[in-house]
Amino acid sequence: MPPAVPRSDLAETVLTRLTAVYPTGADAARAVQAAAYMKGVAPFLGIPTPARRALSRTVLDGTPRPDEADCAALALRCWELPEREYQYFAVDYLRVHVGRCSSGFLPVARHLIVTVPWWDTVDLLAAHVVGPLVAADPKLAAVMDAWIEDDDLWIARTALLHQLRYREATDAERLFSYCLRQAGHRDFFIRKAIGWSLREYAKTDPEAVRDFVEGARDRLAPLSVREAMKNL
Repeated sequence: MPPAVPRSDLAETVLTRLTAVYPTGADAARAVQAAAYMKGVAPFLGIPTPARRALSRTVLDGTPRPDEADCAALALRCWELPEREYQYFAVDYLRVHVGRCSSGFLPVARHLIVTVPWWDTVDLLAAHVVGPLVAADPKLAAVMDAWIEDDDLWIARTALLHQLRYREATDAERLFSYCLRQAGHRDFFIRKAIGWSLREYAKTDPEAVRDFVEGARDRLAPLSVREAMKNL
């Protein structure tokens, strides 16, 4: 069951503006191309990213800072709209305001991850929403320990990627453990995420990543190894 949409006057205001302003930038031909590029996961308005973010500034002009209920209401309502750009708006909004949210926001984030899932929203939610929530409340690391074993590949991918921006604060033992726990996964998106998470951590501790990959090379998929070692 999806989380209930909280009451939020701010979300009501923003959604009214958003659904009036975004269609002014729609481009039917570009929409077809975008939907094809994203494998038909959702319809698009066809607004290129720079233009979309300019429209977003118009939508948000003069609005106050949100609280957690506002963030949840806005994101959940954007996810109910068909065109993908509305979900991009919500992700951008959450990236800015995730610091206003507590660990109680994690169920909302999970719903966003598993609803109309594709890498374009999941990866940003993993690194810029789930990651900061876990960093702010270390007890949520136990939730990530459960997510890495989840049958939903996008939840498992989120667990792999949630430390992507942690740098020196990365829990390397947990990262390497997650990589090994999913090393045999057949899906491209999991194998790619393993390599990506290792490649990103290699910018902080290249020797640790090199040693891990060399020791686990017989368990890791070739794709994961190539991605991990790309810059080493």
